[in-house]
Amino acid sequence: MFKVSTILYAAVLGVIVIAMLAVSIGRSVRLTSHDDFMVADRNLSGAVLIFTLLCSWIGAGSLFAGAEFAYHQGLASLWLPAGGWVGLMVVYFTAGRARAFAQYTVPDLLEVRYGALARVFGTLCIIVSYTAIVSYQLKGGGRILNLALGISETRGTVLMAIFVIVFTALAGMSSVAYVDLVIGIAVTIGCLVAFPALVNQVGGWRVVHSALPPSHFTVFGTMKWTEAMGYFFPTFTLMLGNQTMYQKFYAAKSERVARHAVVGWIGGTVLLETVIVLIAVTGSVLFRRQLGATDHPLPPWAIIPYAARRGLTPAVGSIFLSAIFAKVISTGNNFLFSPASSVVHDLFQRFVLKGWSDRPLLLLSRLSVIILGLIALAQAFQPSVLATAVYAYDVYGAGLTPAIMAAFLWERATVAGGICSIIAGTTVALAWKIMGYATPMIFPALAASLACLVAVSLATTPSPRKEQCRPVLGRPAAAGK
Repeated sequence: MFKVSTILYAAVLGVIVIAMLAVSIGRSVRLTSHDDFMVADRNLSGAVLIFTLLCSWIGAGSLFAGAEFAYHQGLASLWLPAGGWVGLMVVYFTAGRARAFAQYTVPDLLEVRYGALARVFGTLCIIVSYTAIVSYQLKGGGRILNLALGISETRGTVLMAIFVIVFTALAGMSSVAYVDLVIGIAVTIGCLVAFPALVNQVGGWRVVHSALPPSHFTVFGTMKWTEAMGYFFPTFTLMLGNQTMYQKFYAAKSERVARHAVVGWIGGTVLLETVIVLIAVTGSVLFRRQLGATDHPLPPWAIIPYAARRGLTPAVGSIFLSAIFAKVISTGNNFLFSPASSVVHDLFQRFVLKGWSDRPLLLLSRLSVIILGLIALAQAFQPSVLATAVYAYDVYGAGLTPAIMAAFLWERATVAGGICSIIAGTTVALAWKIMGYATPMIFPALAASLACLVAVSLATTPSPRKEQCRPVLGRPAAAGK
């Protein structure tokens, strides 16, 4: 029986990988320019945009870090994704402006508002935070391959790295977006089927409720409100400044499509992230013995793939586990593509390789994907997915988000203020991580970033860049321009 189920899981995983590879190769064959690689020729429809935004956001951070948090805090773990939900409500008002700006990366935006140095520092911040995000996608994928096929988690992580690197390098944004459309639909259906099936396996929601401490069903769990905010603000600030999101807005057919896609994204994100937490809470009851084992215990971050493998029938479980696997690959693709595109576009193409044609730029883009993928793999063996996720969110959210939002919303922000904000937020976040302080790093890092942005901007003379900034600030073009 075990061999038959293993073959079934292997077969379904194989079908998923082959299907994704086919889409990537198909898009790669149609790839004609570096512009297509970067922003899919700015032709993404509303449906494709919604699912690729959804897939880029909900990955191992939700499926594994969220599960680890849910194991410890129950429904109070929703504070982690709730920051993203609130952030999305703000993003609705900037999505159209991002599409009107119609560039390629967040550092493009930073240079227009704050100069070339801001582009460099912004790119470095993206590399640090996004390779960390890719690292736990690889770790999560390795665990899934371990559960499905019985191979070691280390080998599975290396295989996952190969999948993510290959899929990303083939066709860039064009590949990522269209693969995401299929994966997003599959994961949504999988979660909605898996949750009631697991609740039924436990014996009903009443059994789940009675088996867990009462704190699992309160607003803050066992946390103080400051601890809850320490999880809320990293996702809130990451969402507001998320480069993968802005790159997809740049790739939309129009400003209207970009703005309306955010509405669908909000609905899908709230639904899926809530169901993911409920699956993790149910799984923590169903697999209490495995979680508490002294010999090879189940790590809390692996509850959801373990529930797919051991808590569902092979037919349902193989489909759900494969959908999770594809989802993790998809998020890895998105967060690997983003810094790789910045390395080429914002560093090499901007300062070193001006005037290069499409073919060498495509080759350099693919080489960047490989190198950054290997850097992410080197970080993939951290013990806690939740801790790695929060660290990555903090670095990006404190380092870049204040400057990004000021670029859209505060005309008085100056070149010096923006650069100081990026440097201060990133430096404090990294220092907090290195020193190992107990206080959530988002508070001091974000405070330093905002203080520098406001104080330095008010103390320095605004730059005469108004004409360049009109699309970003939502201003109509001057007459005759």
